[in-house]
Amino acid sequence: MLKVGDKAPPFSLADQNDRIVSLDGLKGKWVVLYFYPKDNTPGCTTEACEFTRDQADFSGLDAEVLGVSPDSTKSHRKFIQDHSLGITLLSDPEHEVLDSYGAWQKKSMYGREYMGVMRSTFLINPQGKIARIWPKVSVTGHVEEVKKELAGLKG
Repeated sequence: MLKVGDKAPPFSLADQNDRIVSLDGLKGKWVVLYFYPKDNTPGCTTEACEFTRDQADFSGLDAEVLGVSPDSTKSHRKFIQDHSLGITLLSDPEHEVLDSYGAWQKKSMYGREYMGVMRSTFLINPQGKIARIWPKVSVTGHVEEVKKELAGLKG
């Protein structure tokens, strides 16, 4: 299990435009890495729209917001188009990055167990270390909380 102060696991994933985004390429910036279950579902749409709404604030704090789900880059393009999203979405169909951050977990619904995405967020500092973890995110108020934490850490 990752904890604050750990080196963030490296990643290189395709974004919605099929361009590779890697943690190494973001050194020197704050990274808000959030994991979500599925494009175009109610909670995930709300979260992505709120990150988009506050994109200028995150940019002003020198932070890059990246959403990660198992959905394809094509699905991400449609999600972005359907909701006019302004954030980068990364595709992790093999669950490798989801797993390395502990976001790919056993879940259960109606007594049935299955593997799925645990909605979670990691704030990574410019040196590539984990500065804050939100392990089980509730969408309401989350983006505001991340922004406030980032502003406080930047001091």
